[in-house]
Amino acid sequence: MDSKHSMISLKKKLAGLLEMIPKQSEIIYADYPLYGNVGDLFIMKGTEAFFKENDIRVRKRWNPDNFPIGRKLDPNLIIVCQGGGNFGDLYPYYQGFREKIVQTYPNHKIVILPQSIYFQNEDNLKRTADIFSAHSNLHIITREKASYATAQAYFQNNHIKLLPDMAHQLFPIIPTQQPTGQKLRFIRTDHEANDELQRHAQADSYDWRTVLSASDRRTIAFLQTLNVLNKKAGNPLPIAFIWRKYSDYIINKAIRFFSRYKSVETSRLHGHILSSLLQKENTVIDNSYGKNANYYHTWMEGVPNTQIIRDASKKENLPAHM
Repeated sequence: MDSKHSMISLKKKLAGLLEMIPKQSEIIYADYPLYGNVGDLFIMKGTEAFFKENDIRVRKRWNPDNFPIGRKLDPNLIIVCQGGGNFGDLYPYYQGFREKIVQTYPNHKIVILPQSIYFQNEDNLKRTADIFSAHSNLHIITREKASYATAQAYFQNNHIKLLPDMAHQLFPIIPTQQPTGQKLRFIRTDHEANDELQRHAQADSYDWRTVLSASDRRTIAFLQTLNVLNKKAGNPLPIAFIWRKYSDYIINKAIRFFSRYKSVETSRLHGHILSSLLQKENTVIDNSYGKNANYYHTWMEGVPNTQIIRDASKKENLPAHM
């Protein structure tokens, strides 16, 4: 199977979501990302594209900073939570928000879109499992086999499924310019960075902060502040609409940036996925706890022009000593 048909196949797998969110459903999109992690914005855009393609009607779009917890919701609405890689105790703010949603709305169907699950502390995992297990109509979708195994072990009372990342819904993405550079090294610089692998990458590298200008970061910070103030005033401003338009600009900027290069080496999962959606040759480097390798081995292994660093000296899929 060539790269194009591999990407088409992964996109088609997302139709499995219709078992939980049928066509023409009415939903609340509970925690769209209003921040500068561009990978999460690709997830959001893929999610919105899926809603549109299947005539899923989004009645409200909220995020953790402006969701009116406790507001009575139509019992027929499905609450849909953003997918990604923040399910666990590395990102307690977003995990805590999901737990609050589950506790506050025990009678609503809740669907957590494809997530990677990672807890550093098993006690935190067990505490989350206790909260989630009390909800009889909670659907947890995982995006790689390791997370699926964790969900099966700890969330037996919930509905568990394995599907690819929502960004695959965006295929095809057409490069917006001819490449002028050879290889883009797109290396994460946050707490998920894997020092033991990344030291083998060349020093001349970029991350999402490179894609975003200082002006972009100021605009995002302004919208985040406005979003919080807007909630205090009863959410009169259409923040979700404004953000959707501005995030379109950021997404297009990221596509232009990646389009400039013939190939990509990256430790960002969505650097890997975006490169594959653009059908560029790419090499993925694992992050600090195995997320990238787990995703690669679940969905991307065997996709032409896509590979993972396998040299034993680089300790593929082992946590960095950070």
